[in-house]
Amino acid sequence: MADQPDIAHMRRAVALASRGLGTTSPNPVVGCVILDADGEPAGEGFHEYAGGPHAEVNALRAAGERARGGTAYVTLEPCDHTGRTGPCSLALIEAGVARVVIAVDDPNPVASGGAERLRRQGIRVDTGVLTEAAEAGNAAWLTFVRRRRPYVTWKFAATLDGRSAAEDGTSKWITSAEARADVHRLRGEQDAILAGIGTVLADDPQLTVRPPRGRPPLRVVLDSEGRTPPGARVLDSAAPTLIAVAEGTEVAHADVVRLARTPDGIDLDGLLAELYRRQVVSLLVEGGPVVAGSFLRAGLVDQVVGYLAPALLGSGAAALGPAGVTTITDTHRLIFHEISPIGPDLRFIARPAPPKETDVHRNR
Repeated sequence: MADQPDIAHMRRAVALASRGLGTTSPNPVVGCVILDADGEPAGEGFHEYAGGPHAEVNALRAAGERARGGTAYVTLEPCDHTGRTGPCSLALIEAGVARVVIAVDDPNPVASGGAERLRRQGIRVDTGVLTEAAEAGNAAWLTFVRRRRPYVTWKFAATLDGRSAAEDGTSKWITSAEARADVHRLRGEQDAILAGIGTVLADDPQLTVRPPRGRPPLRVVLDSEGRTPPGARVLDSAAPTLIAVAEGTEVAHADVVRLARTPDGIDLDGLLAELYRRQVVSLLVEGGPVVAGSFLRAGLVDQVVGYLAPALLGSGAAALGPAGVTTITDTHRLIFHEISPIGPDLRFIARPAPPKETDVHRNR
């Protein structure tokens, strides 16, 4: 069992790791805290960008000679391979640390093995400290490695009665400037942003991050019949764009992936496989309701981020289209992980509830 100091230091490492969101892909976000031999903080660091020094190296540089005989807290098992940087396991050994505490074992067979190498060198290794929090912070990369597809977040903005637009189609602005700024922060943490052709034709969105931050996310348009206009803003030079069309569809003005037709449009599993091939770790699904329903119906939504305005419309477009629910027992159940005010609005983050072994109890 981890003691309270271990938990506190690992919690700091998890917070450090989050600073790398949006800049480390296709690598994981990782944080590291180094204590000296007396248990006093000596250095800390996080993985800042893909191809740059890993969290352990940054923390060891900050600690210097004080790392010798000390303890390293790392949110992900130190890598044991040479890629664009050397093995972090070797860096910890050379620094002379006496103990390494790990939150999550590395599921990537190419990089794993660091814990075993450390143990062979006589270093004490403890694992499983604050695992749930560390996995939540690295959910996108872990999904990418374990399931070989991007981590999918569905984002929507709506009134309290679930309307994304008024009866006449107007929708600017349902939520506040503060909420819209937070959406751009969320976009900046993604590798790709997806919208359906209905949203592109109705709103002509640019699907970019403002202000720009690092590498712009790939823009993806789900457009089975290839109706994206050549002059659409989503095709401008601000960011790369991929148009996903059905097999047999011709589009000459964009990077195109052709996917099998399905009763719901085009093959979403095939799209995610293509994005995985392109090393897209995280995908933000922004619109519209039909697209969101398709992803939910296919069981491909890993996280929902909703922005709710304290307003009521009573009619108009719903935020979510048909999602494969015909009876209450088919409901897509979620668990709230965060609820917080954003200006006058409310933001929530929810993730699918784990499946139950027994049926949902029915009211009698």
